[in-house]
Amino acid sequence: MNSEEQGAGADAGLGTGADAGADVGEAKGGRGAQLKHTGLRPGWTTGACATAATTAAYTALLTGEFPDPVAITLPRGQTPSFALAAEELTDTYAMAGIVKDAGDDPDVTHGALVRATVRRLPVGAGVVFRAGPGVGTITLPGLPLAVGEPAVNPVPRRMMSEHVAEVAARHGGTGDVEITVSVDHGEEIARSTWNPRLGILGGLSILGTTGIVVPYSCSAWIDSIRRGVDVARAAGRTHVAGCTGSTSERTVVAEYRLPEDALLDMGDFAGAVLKYIRRHPVERLTVCGGFAKLSKLAAGHLDLHSGRSQVDKGFLAELARRGGADESLAAEVAGANTGLAALQLCMAAGVPLGDLVATTARDEALAVLRGAPVAVDVICIDRAGTVVGRSTVA
Repeated sequence: MNSEEQGAGADAGLGTGADAGADVGEAKGGRGAQLKHTGLRPGWTTGACATAATTAAYTALLTGEFPDPVAITLPRGQTPSFALAAEELTDTYAMAGIVKDAGDDPDVTHGALVRATVRRLPVGAGVVFRAGPGVGTITLPGLPLAVGEPAVNPVPRRMMSEHVAEVAARHGGTGDVEITVSVDHGEEIARSTWNPRLGILGGLSILGTTGIVVPYSCSAWIDSIRRGVDVARAAGRTHVAGCTGSTSERTVVAEYRLPEDALLDMGDFAGAVLKYIRRHPVERLTVCGGFAKLSKLAAGHLDLHSGRSQVDKGFLAELARRGGADESLAAEVAGANTGLAALQLCMAAGVPLGDLVATTARDEALAVLRGAPVAVDVICIDRAGTVVGRSTVA
């Protein structure tokens, strides 16, 4: 996977580039203040680019004209516009292409040309997705898409489908289309990602949960975490939450109704949160994130980035044994394609692997805190934000 998914704060909800240089003091705290404090220019995900290309192509198919630039609406309401880098219109299909701008993020897909080719389908067919050249296909279980599906993730699919419906309503279409997403040189670029190891073959994944790539440097992001803790303490907050991204942030808000200035965009830097709170304690810390990332914390890793730590399925198998798994199930967990696949195996067998990971991650966090007066709990979620494991507060 590229840094859209793996980088610290990569699925965060920053606004447009005009916001990026604002001073931290202009925000109330939490995620917004952190992102302003980094001073880095955000960019667009492959999912946002594919949505813009789809919107332009379907508009041209219905009207004969490509909108250029083409505007889309992102999941959090931002409305960026994208210039077209390629277009083609025939009697049977329309194709539009967008060059991905990743901002200041060191993303391997920066500068890639993302294309969407749209064809009409019979009424009632709905929206069908295809993988064109440079976009991968799912070949192993354990990912949020079924085996055989094009590697266009759920949120980009939803974004494209919603924009197709809007274009159809505006211009008299049925909204029944085939969308083929492709990325020029994507198969070559994908060799620099984790896709081949995950069984995503033939190219890149089309990613993004907010449409925005939030860039980071380690030093800038860690400094922003520290400022977030400072803001929370100054506001008198006694309960803060370290979240790995926007989905985990929404989960924490739903669980505890925490205000914005109590939310820390931890990204991959769990150690930075724990070490700073060790020196600057708050009464309670909740750590919330994806099951796979927090399994790394449970295994003792303080940097959760995919380039610096990996999900240890052997470790998960040992936890599963502690939860009652027999040797056959433990072997399946150890050989699972992804952490999610291991979790699903255990859930089907009634083994509480999610709770075990959360509890072990909490204990690792307490070890890093070294007796600081901070109570800790951990919540593990899946990609949809469903809680799949939690610890008690200790």
